[in-house]
Amino acid sequence: MIKTGGEWISSLEIEDIIGQNSSVSEVAVIGLPDKKWGERPMALVLPKADMIGKLNVEEIQDHVRDYAEKGLVSKWGVPDLVHFVDEIDKTSVGKIDKKVLRQKYLPGHGLVLKRGVAGDSDCRPFWKLI
Repeated sequence: MIKTGGEWISSLEIEDIIGQNSSVSEVAVIGLPDKKWGERPMALVLPKADMIGKLNVEEIQDHVRDYAEKGLVSKWGVPDLVHFVDEIDKTSVGKIDKKVLRQKYLPGHGLVLKRGVAGDSDCRPFWKLI
């Protein structure tokens, strides 16, 4: 669960919604610290092989926003941050390892967040606490 602005958002629910996008192979959603809201969701997206370089941040956000507009998820569930990855860290039994992902993408690791397109060299691990 991600607590943003006093509201609880289910990371699993957001993952399910993003995973329904036909261009997405795999997704993980984690909460990252935010000075204003406490936490904000970040989506780590592994695009399908034929969508690398074609899928972009706005498509993922718009996909979740469509569900929010239908009242199926809170508008606060739309991830501010979308990062395209080559793989998603897993535990020894093959489950998404959110503990490792939170450590990997936590502010202060010298990573700077940028918007980009899946496969774009400017869209690599990044984060900058605003």
